[in-house]
Amino acid sequence: MKISSGWQVALACSLLAIAAGSAVMLNPAAQNAKKNIPEVEIKQSGNSFAINNVRVFDGEKTIEKTSLLIQDGKIAAIGENIKIPDNTPVYDGAGKTLLPGLIDSHTHTYGDARKEALRFGVTTEMDMFTDWHQLVGAKKQRESYARTDMADLWSAGTLATVPGGHGTEYGIKIPTLSAAAEAPAFVQARVAEGSDYIKIVMDDGSAYGPNVHIKSLTQDITKALIAAAHQQGKKAVFHIASLNDAKQATEQGADGLMHIFFDHIVDADFIEKAKQANLFIVPTLSVTGSLSGADEGKALAADIYLQDYLTSTQSTALNASFPKQWQNPNFLNNALASTKLLHEAGITILAGTDAGNPSTTHGASLHGELSLLVKAGFTPSEALHAATALPAKIFGLNDRGRIAIGMRADMILVNGDPTENITNTRHIAVIWKNGYRFARTKTIAMPAAEMSAALPTGTLISDFEDEKITSRYGSGWHITTDKQMDGESIANMALISDGADNSKAALKISGEIKSGFAYPWAGVFFAAGENSMQPVDYSQSKELVFQVKGDGRSYSVMAFAAGQATGIPPSQSFKTSQQWQQVRLPLDGFEGLELSQVAGFSFNASAPTGKFDFIIDNVEIK
Repeated sequence: MKISSGWQVALACSLLAIAAGSAVMLNPAAQNAKKNIPEVEIKQSGNSFAINNVRVFDGEKTIEKTSLLIQDGKIAAIGENIKIPDNTPVYDGAGKTLLPGLIDSHTHTYGDARKEALRFGVTTEMDMFTDWHQLVGAKKQRESYARTDMADLWSAGTLATVPGGHGTEYGIKIPTLSAAAEAPAFVQARVAEGSDYIKIVMDDGSAYGPNVHIKSLTQDITKALIAAAHQQGKKAVFHIASLNDAKQATEQGADGLMHIFFDHIVDADFIEKAKQANLFIVPTLSVTGSLSGADEGKALAADIYLQDYLTSTQSTALNASFPKQWQNPNFLNNALASTKLLHEAGITILAGTDAGNPSTTHGASLHGELSLLVKAGFTPSEALHAATALPAKIFGLNDRGRIAIGMRADMILVNGDPTENITNTRHIAVIWKNGYRFARTKTIAMPAAEMSAALPTGTLISDFEDEKITSRYGSGWHITTDKQMDGESIANMALISDGADNSKAALKISGEIKSGFAYPWAGVFFAAGENSMQPVDYSQSKELVFQVKGDGRSYSVMAFAAGQATGIPPSQSFKTSQQWQQVRLPLDGFEGLELSQVAGFSFNASAPTGKFDFIIDNVEIK
């Protein structure tokens, strides 16, 4: 995962999770509303079939014209004159290219992620941090040849980080390390849970700017973790963001880096270190593009060969982005330049998306990542190699990643020749998983009016004139604090007399920001819908208006969209004084907010630590 916007992500995750009664990165089916429409009838019933007259990219090289026989989910024969048993379904591959199922070498896999991945020809996901409880089932699936509608999963399970460090802000309570002596037991516990490799965080936030500070593992702990991972026969892979961290991890013996650094362009010293270490790197250019403010995700959402297969949630995720204050256009330029230089130097580069972050989604984003690799100087065939045979070799996936006799029949048939034009990977004709034809379906977005509640008559949310903490519509006001993430901050809300303009009452929010959580917050949340996270259609509205006075601190309003399982909710700040003042926040100032899908707004205090209090009145959407 990439850097979060601190308390904003933590608050967003916990509010969404609590409102929907599930864990972070939820995927509510109700907000994923698209109608499934079956494609052409699938005549292949089993996992034995043949393909004639097809171009094959076998994971390493191209065979211009050949045929294949697949029996019981495995590739049984390849050649121009193979014998095909009677009654075997036969596909005509003329004008098409057969590829190994794609492998995404950096994801975060929750909810329906594996189904979303397979729908775009990604048959294997290498996860870098998820709920470890799913790993036992994932291992059984990837060993089976049964019919499935999900990509296979390998995973790091729980990543290694320091208390309050990156990885602790997502709403999942995880074990952490504070001393090198804890490393062997930590790694043993992960192996027992089913982790396939060990993910280690080395990131103090310095790559993102001078004002970003994140707690990070010390070098003695990371070195001990590498040693413990290798002792258990596991690869040690690193989350890094800076060139300096990349060098340190490589010198210590890291096997792979799960991002390319973007604060500097690679230098000769690192290239030499990477060569000596036989290092592999997953640049995750897709999410770096989001940190750069690029429109890579939006372009994928609008692609004619992808958009009909995206769920509403996926489209929302692709159109999301990191907040502007975190964006730097140089990040992607630096990452592309470094990836090009590393590739030219012979360093192993794998294709991975970091799906689960803003401007990414499972499956579709890997097609965007392939295009970014080509932009970084790869030939289309080299980019395909980085998403098929090469990751299979690096991670020891011996039954996939290639079109070869004995390999698992995880394959995609695409129109055209992606070895000439990489975007042809998006023009998918057929997907096979374990030799079974995957029943790929198109989706049609439902009108927003069918998903959202209509905005009630009038613009007022609350003026508290009935001397109650109520709202004119929605499910009212709720306390929210970092206690949901084992923090210690506190908040209270209370009705007070003498509101703005001598009105009867107003809402006072007070409390204390404490340092028990890495990204502390406290405040109140207005839920716009009658049910938890039900959206309200504000598409005809222009601004959020309220009156406020307080202690002189700066506060923020965050806007939430229903179904926003990934991405950072946009926010706008306001400053208080001892006098009542009116604040007008344009709704289009909440960048990326889908106004037809607004679930609510939170009014929050965050760092610095200390007591706070502010009063709001006459809250309305105009």
